[in-house]
Amino acid sequence: MVHGEGRLFREGARKGLTLAVLLSLVPLLGCEPKPHGPGGRSANLACPRPQAFLGAPEFNAQETEIRTLRRHAFAGDFFAQLDLGRRYSGRDAEQRKTYDPVEAAVWLELALSNPDGFSPTVTGPRRRHERGAQFEDCREAERRSAYFALEHLLSRMSSEERQQVRDRVIYVLSTQGASGFRTLARLHDVGFGPFGDPYDASPIDERDLRDRRPPAAATLFTRNDVDVYLFNYLAAQAGDVAGYVMLKDFERSSANRAALGADAEAKANRWVPPFEFYPPEAPESGVPHSDESVRASETETLALARLDELPFVHVGHALAYLQVIPKPADELSDLSVTEIQTFQAMLGRPMTGKLTSLEEVRAIQYAAVNGQARSQLALAVMYAEGVGVPRDYAKAFYWFSQADRQGSAEAKYAMSTFFSLGVEGVADQDKASAVVYQIDGALAGFKPSAQRLRELLAQVSRAPRT
Repeated sequence: MVHGEGRLFREGARKGLTLAVLLSLVPLLGCEPKPHGPGGRSANLACPRPQAFLGAPEFNAQETEIRTLRRHAFAGDFFAQLDLGRRYSGRDAEQRKTYDPVEAAVWLELALSNPDGFSPTVTGPRRRHERGAQFEDCREAERRSAYFALEHLLSRMSSEERQQVRDRVIYVLSTQGASGFRTLARLHDVGFGPFGDPYDASPIDERDLRDRRPPAAATLFTRNDVDVYLFNYLAAQAGDVAGYVMLKDFERSSANRAALGADAEAKANRWVPPFEFYPPEAPESGVPHSDESVRASETETLALARLDELPFVHVGHALAYLQVIPKPADELSDLSVTEIQTFQAMLGRPMTGKLTSLEEVRAIQYAAVNGQARSQLALAVMYAEGVGVPRDYAKAFYWFSQADRQGSAEAKYAMSTFFSLGVEGVADQDKASAVVYQIDGALAGFKPSAQRLRELLAQVSRAPRT
């Protein structure tokens, strides 16, 4: 690896050069043609992009291109993540319309931690002019350029903004399943570089990591063994062989790490992603952030197919709470095309005027996230029953507890059942807590009876609506 840029950065700082001046050199250090390697061979270090990323001039081309990039970036495409980070960085006059430092940092961090950016493409001895060698060179240069851009952004952020970056990165990686969990494990592991990469392939010079004030990009994720165990365990739970091997290797590496097993597994059983879906915020460009994650496993598909078991009135109440419609709707047919398009625009989804099953789920999630106790309770039951969303008792417990904090009598009783029966890995059996919740539920107007709870759960198990 070439460390010249890191030395230039440090030496310039010692000589009093401003960061702005140093950053003006970044394009020169990144993807422009320049002498490189033995003999001063010259190569264009900008990696070629797939044709899908090259938008043709058309109406609303900017939004179309961003949607395309987000779709590929959520799926783990290294180049889409790089280009999306640059779009939100606002590097030129046209891209300033999409300037969003938090969003830019998210996608640059994801690109830098993407194994496709640092995994060798050629194994064994390489000749100097082999195409694979040149491709590795351009990826290395693009990663260096992305690192300088990320450092520039993070060094100017508040702790709250950095937390937003962390949460979004964790969410995106969690939507990728086992491979994303393995990446999260590496990001927390001192055995890897700051981006989960091998130290000898990292764009950050190891000497910079030993400084009293290491680069901001190197400290975005706190290294700790519990989170390493946690995310490798989640990968293994998803049936991933590589995650299981990494977990066992981690356990065998030291007695202290092996002793973390019980605590880390308990944390894994209670773990939920930072978001229900990607925050649909709208930057000045007017192109809202959209959740383009693809979670089409058999479990998700079956859960979504069961959505007809959920009475539409729950969706109608959620849409009314979100002020999409003036009053709750009992049936899908009560909604106008314009109202559906309004909600689709809120989510940053195509405005087809036809509400999909996923968008119905999003309505309840969106209202729950924004604080409606009724939707929080409905979402909790959906997770408990596997209707619309995969069965997940940790998430069910989380949303029951959110509704309980807002005084929902039904949620209080549901919480009592969690503690009365005990749900392995989520809530330990605690008869005293169960009694307290039953009394609170009764005082709030909910009679603590098994029949009443069955009525609540029956809200998502009646005959499919027509």
